[in-house]
Amino acid sequence: MSGRERRNLDVVMARIGLVAVVFCTAAAAGAAAIDSPSVRARGLDHLLSKVYLPADFDQEVFDDLWTVWEEPLRSQAEGAPVGERRRMAMERYGLTPHPEDPSRSMQYVVDAEGRWVMNCLACHQGQVRGTAIPGVPNSSYALETLTEEVRQVKVQQQKAFSHMDVGSLLLPLGTTNGTTNAVIFGVALMRHRDPDLSIVQRPPRFDLVHHDMDAPAWWHYRRRKTLYADGFAPKGHRILMQFLLVKENGPEKFHEWEDDFRAIEEWIAALEPPKWTGPLDHSLVDRGAGVFAEHCASCHGTYGADASYPDRVVPIEEVGTDRVRLDSLTAKERSELTASWFGHFGEDGQEIRDRAASIGYVAPPLDGVWATAPYFHNGSVPTLWHVLHPADRPTVWRRTPTGYDDTRVGLEVEELADLPPGRLWSSDRRTFFDTRKPGKSAAGHDFPDALTEDEKTAVLEYLKTL
Repeated sequence: MSGRERRNLDVVMARIGLVAVVFCTAAAAGAAAIDSPSVRARGLDHLLSKVYLPADFDQEVFDDLWTVWEEPLRSQAEGAPVGERRRMAMERYGLTPHPEDPSRSMQYVVDAEGRWVMNCLACHQGQVRGTAIPGVPNSSYALETLTEEVRQVKVQQQKAFSHMDVGSLLLPLGTTNGTTNAVIFGVALMRHRDPDLSIVQRPPRFDLVHHDMDAPAWWHYRRRKTLYADGFAPKGHRILMQFLLVKENGPEKFHEWEDDFRAIEEWIAALEPPKWTGPLDHSLVDRGAGVFAEHCASCHGTYGADASYPDRVVPIEEVGTDRVRLDSLTAKERSELTASWFGHFGEDGQEIRDRAASIGYVAPPLDGVWATAPYFHNGSVPTLWHVLHPADRPTVWRRTPTGYDDTRVGLEVEELADLPPGRLWSSDRRTFFDTRKPGKSAAGHDFPDALTEDEKTAVLEYLKTL
């Protein structure tokens, strides 16, 4: 690595104000070699500055969003200066202010005309304890609320709707803040493409099983062989481009941008999990390591100098978590994606093709698990303590905007037996996670019931160290 390349990389990371990324000089097991720091820096810069999708709204719309908020928030915003209104909007929609310009967001590229264009960081760049961490899931992203309120302001300003404004009238974006209907986005977009990504005219489907998913931590990418909760998709830069399938992007755009996404993939694959910065009881950590090795490692892997990860699909009958995600895709829909340009037309190996008829969920790696709350594929469990105590998982919970629970390790939440009585604004309703709703169950993964309370306490302490 030349001195100039190192300086360029340092400048990019300092620019965005994120924690430092430790880069690997050799491939981890099952991952491609990472040996081009300048390419990685370029990949991050693409995410922050390059436009791949149509704009969702302009600066004037963003600055007027407060006019459709509920009281008393609207009156508070009305009496505030523009900068404070923008900060309030960022907090409301789960956006991370850009360090260079706090009126902009990390999750959107703002072009020369002041138009806001969503990027991959919308779901994959959040914060923990109020600090931005590269690749951490955005557990506060209020995409449905933002789109709904953008649409209202555009009506007031007599502006045309974007693809997101129109599409969200037919396709739910997410019923709970921090989760999105991302899997069905992909199914709906792929319906209008041939395997080579040529656009074909087909009527929309109205039989899709909508459900919300929690975004995975991007630093797990290096350890995984496949993508998605059921592990059916081949890992690679092409699959990362799946959500660019809007009608404005024909096959030529995907070929043009392929090198961009090679660089983006290198940046993702180089991310390291954040280290726990709180206190640790090392005697508990040592005991927890032994309990984890005996009860958990066969599915979730081992950690440390001789780390290994099995990438195991656990049958749904065994894990018992919400099965809506598993049942929402047919084997045909899975196969169509892997047999397309995204999956190199099916050349990515028999193991991937065998997973088209998936039978369960992949037990994820647990590197940096302390920072990845909420838990389970649908984001239904707010803390690791609740993961380890299945009978005590809340029926309804609501997180604080940036609060973190150091004791239970996860989101700081208010637990409820039911939703508050009376009519709720839709924006307020989406701040509550109701595990009784379809696709949102917090049941399953009852394996911790085999542990004593002391063993659970020790495992919880050990998990902080991964």
